[in-house]
Amino acid sequence: MDDQGFRFLQQLLETPSPSGYESRIQDCIAEYVQSFADVVERDWHGNLMAAVNPQGHPRILLAGHCDQIGLLVKRIDEQGFVWFSPIGGWDPLVLIGQQVQVWSRHGPVPGVIGRKPIHLLSPQERKKVPQLTDLWIDIAARSREEAMERVELGDPVTVELGVRRLANDCIVGAGVDNRIGVWTVMTALQRVRALNPQAAVYAVSTAQEEIGLRGIRTSAFRIDPAIGIAVDVTHATDCPNYNQNEHGEVGIGKGPVLVRGPNVNPEVHARLKRIAETSGIEVQHYGLAKPASNDANALQIARQGTATGLVTIPNRYMHTPVEMVCLNDADAAATLIAEFCAGVTPQCDFTPRW
Repeated sequence: MDDQGFRFLQQLLETPSPSGYESRIQDCIAEYVQSFADVVERDWHGNLMAAVNPQGHPRILLAGHCDQIGLLVKRIDEQGFVWFSPIGGWDPLVLIGQQVQVWSRHGPVPGVIGRKPIHLLSPQERKKVPQLTDLWIDIAARSREEAMERVELGDPVTVELGVRRLANDCIVGAGVDNRIGVWTVMTALQRVRALNPQAAVYAVSTAQEEIGLRGIRTSAFRIDPAIGIAVDVTHATDCPNYNQNEHGEVGIGKGPVLVRGPNVNPEVHARLKRIAETSGIEVQHYGLAKPASNDANALQIARQGTATGLVTIPNRYMHTPVEMVCLNDADAAATLIAEFCAGVTPQCDFTPRW
């Protein structure tokens, strides 16, 4: 990943985007892609679409969801403590003691997630697994009235945002799921432009994936693609306590993962695999026996059906504030997808033949 690409990814990871509150990050993406996209449009649902060669044929949709899991202000009590509901799937254990930002109309409001200290927990409480309802946000307000001058009910909340670079081209941060996918599809769009595709290629930063694959449904209906590739993270299983017999062998830094199974069109998968082999792009393989829990699920059955591929980026510690990926995996995925799109012509046939 070059310096320009990393700066774009860093900007994505420093911008809040809980499901339903994606406008800030879509602003960042729109500014970045306008230099190479022929069309940049946003819809009322919150999706952003960028296209190269929009008059071409057939239409290809590349999807990466920009929303992250977060929290939402549910109640402010008399003492000024903020109680919240989850946006997306959280493990309460990873939230205890986190620094957070409440994104209010006045600007970001810093706070921390509190819980009764271990010194004061009863023996029974120490044995209990904490629930989200046991936690609260402390913004250091002295009363409900003071707190409500800073935040409102329905304000979104994120854990502290940012990115840290680690060894071996790895990064760690909150919301890597799925800013790394957005980076990949937008970079693939930038690279395919130089390859003069015959197809119309649309890269979409989809909204509200974490709460039900919602943005891909509306954007796929609008674009009506014949072919689609979803890019999301997948669990890297090369760390302790993973059962690889159950979850497969996926390593961080060993290339993007090509998923195969009933949610994936066999011809799309075969073409991606062939391109990786001929181009010397290192990839990994994963078998998925059911519909994916990401945008590929809804994309495959949009309108009359879409010939769907699924390319994933290995990610350690998913849905925590310390999600880890390797930059090289995303960079290789962007190149692979760009070459795939450049090779699609009106004569291509993606009718399943396995």
